[in-house]
Amino acid sequence: MPPDSLRVLLAGLVDYAGLFPPAALSMAEVAASYASYRRSTDAWALGRLIVPASRLNELSAAITSGERSDSPWHISALVGDDAAQDAMRIAQWNASTDGAMIVDTVELRATSASTIADLAKALADFTVYVELPLADDPSAYLDAIARAGVRAKMRTGGVTPAAFPTSAQIAGFLRGCAERNLAFKATAGLHHPLRNCYRLTYAADAPQGEMFGFLNVFLAAAFARAGLPEERLMDIIDERDPSSLRFAHDGVRWRDEAIDVESLADARTSFAIAFGSCSFREPIDDLHQLGLL
Repeated sequence: MPPDSLRVLLAGLVDYAGLFPPAALSMAEVAASYASYRRSTDAWALGRLIVPASRLNELSAAITSGERSDSPWHISALVGDDAAQDAMRIAQWNASTDGAMIVDTVELRATSASTIADLAKALADFTVYVELPLADDPSAYLDAIARAGVRAKMRTGGVTPAAFPTSAQIAGFLRGCAERNLAFKATAGLHHPLRNCYRLTYAADAPQGEMFGFLNVFLAAAFARAGLPEERLMDIIDERDPSSLRFAHDGVRWRDEAIDVESLADARTSFAIAFGSCSFREPIDDLHQLGLL
């Protein structure tokens, strides 16, 4: 069993997004994989299944009787340009599943801060994550998200080096969310526990680039909520040495900084919620390779 602090940090952390690059699996493959992960010994680290709202009927058709279970599948639906239409589509789909699957969360991109209030109103029946463009000063978007009573989302990578933000931008986003008591999730590029240079796709000739680690980002988030200065948050985000992290039952230490397990649990429950990944096994297998699981 991993230490309590590591279990708290990882519980339900990985939302499975196998439909999206670089995995880009078929719906049938994604449904079968998610069902398998739910039955695995690592299911405690698994979060929601991510599916575009426009493909929910395709998901229903892809699920076999053997993949159904007594507990419902919780789905996060990606909403397109017409939020009101997608909200109606999701409500109809929820009603058609007899409780076997439910969309309770939606995610969408905001093209400007001024549109966020209307988007939140159209999707009021769901937990809403609004993806904002990471910038040196995300205040306008974060203020609008806070006023609308929804949650924030940041994109932490992609399949090209240009898709990755800077450490300062991630730290600024985390600090901004902590100051406004805004829950958030992350997506893309967090396949590995710690920052390093990795292949950006699964192709044999894939380019390599600097990728952020999910331990880095979510520990930095917990420390941001605890009030650690932004400069130190950047140091956590940039950390590459696994020996700098010490997980125990009562808390976790990063170098000379410590956070107790109660604060970590509070951060995960109401602040640093999840990250989307096209692979569930890769993050978990890397943790095993590091000897953390």
